[in-house]
Amino acid sequence: MTPLNGVTVLDFSRVLAGPYCTMQLADLGARVIKIEQPGRGDDTRAWGPPFVQDESAYFLSINRNKESLALDLKHEAAHGIVRALLERADVVVENFRPGTMARLGLDAASVTKSHPQLVYCSISGFGQTGPRRTEAGYDAMMQAEGGLMSITGDADGPPFRLGIAIADIATGLFAAQGILAALYARERTGRGQCVDVAMLDSVAALLTYQAAIAFATGATPARMGNRHPSIAPYDTFTASDGDFVLSVGNDDQFRRLAEVLKQPELATDPRFATNASRVAHYDALRSALQALFASWTCAACSRRSPIRSSTRAT
Repeated sequence: MTPLNGVTVLDFSRVLAGPYCTMQLADLGARVIKIEQPGRGDDTRAWGPPFVQDESAYFLSINRNKESLALDLKHEAAHGIVRALLERADVVVENFRPGTMARLGLDAASVTKSHPQLVYCSISGFGQTGPRRTEAGYDAMMQAEGGLMSITGDADGPPFRLGIAIADIATGLFAAQGILAALYARERTGRGQCVDVAMLDSVAALLTYQAAIAFATGATPARMGNRHPSIAPYDTFTASDGDFVLSVGNDDQFRRLAEVLKQPELATDPRFATNASRVAHYDALRSALQALFASWTCAACSRRSPIRSSTRAT
């Protein structure tokens, strides 16, 4: 039996953050009934090409295992259907701009008053309260406002958006986590909860050690390409036949790297003996390593990797 077998989710969400959340719930066995706009459906149905048998590849990627129902929520007749669905639902998910569901009489306060056992999850750009609550939220602007773009890209280049909609996806994951926690609490109390997930909050949570560095130093983290701000060597290098990634997570791994390179003096050099000293003297370390790797091939790098050896050992 799947973990969420018997759980019914009424899904009013569209585009990405909400549908990604409800897809996680569907994958765990919940019955997800997706409410879509008649004649148009979820916006992502039109996002293409590519299309697979007239269905957008984008839409298909985040809406598996769901049922779909077309309802015009502004029509009075639709409300009777929604009320019937709410009688058997365990979870409601919506990601309209705050205030929209209230105008339809389907906001958390109204719905949970009649159905106190419901878990009601609202996803938005800036949350359900606060001075920016009514503003729309889009992935690119959240990556920019949340700081992800300022730390993504080459050191001397412009900021970059990640190649996936990470703000939407992270928000969907946090929303699913919140819903699961609320369902667990309901098992003990018999009452549902309201889950409020903001995209900006979700992006801020992704900053983890970059945020800690900013608080610790008072300096804004800079773009570093593929380099890591706190670990070295942890970067992309160039071999004779292409680029490869080297990730050394501790001093023991660096000693083994030096042995593989037949350069044991690298590990005893005071500039490189500890991770902190390697980070402090990163330019000299990178220069030394790149000179050694220039004559290698990527296949040779993979075969000789001390990190793979470490992984097998653990």
